[in-house]
Amino acid sequence: MGKNITNDKMRISFDLDEVLFVSPSIHKTEPAPIFPLDRIFKERLRLGAPGLINALQDLGYEVWVYTSSFRSERYIRTLFGLYGVHFDGVVNGQRHLDEVQKGHRETLPQKVPTHYGITLHIDDEEVICSYGREYGFDAYRLDVPDEDWKEKILERAFEAKRKKRNELSAKKSDS
Repeated sequence: MGKNITNDKMRISFDLDEVLFVSPSIHKTEPAPIFPLDRIFKERLRLGAPGLINALQDLGYEVWVYTSSFRSERYIRTLFGLYGVHFDGVVNGQRHLDEVQKGHRETLPQKVPTHYGITLHIDDEEVICSYGREYGFDAYRLDVPDEDWKEKILERAFEAKRKKRNELSAKKSDS
């Protein structure tokens, strides 16, 4: 079902709502953009998200957004650009419908990261994370405030990269 993507970089995706965009009444957040941009971009970023995304990219990972929301790619890229973050790819609800769901009679999950060569997906929804086994991706559930969330995601990224390397080694030795 997924595209045959041959890319040496490992891809990680983040959901937006309740993962990167959080409520300041529940989570610590990055400072809001300056006026008048704070009126256009009302979402608040989880404290540390820009640093984590940039650190993952510095470590050689591609970082994507995979959201079921219908915010435009331009909106997402512009908002994160204000924080010095540049995503390697963005999949919103419309792109998912056009590229993943299109042509399938059965309703697919809201997110199928493997379609885009994504190995690890970070989400707050248990149901999305539970599809990992069926659709061939690792998932990390980030659903409650956690001071160590960045370290846990980095460890999960390293773990997923080791697993992917081992799978590729096994395939090469079978050939």
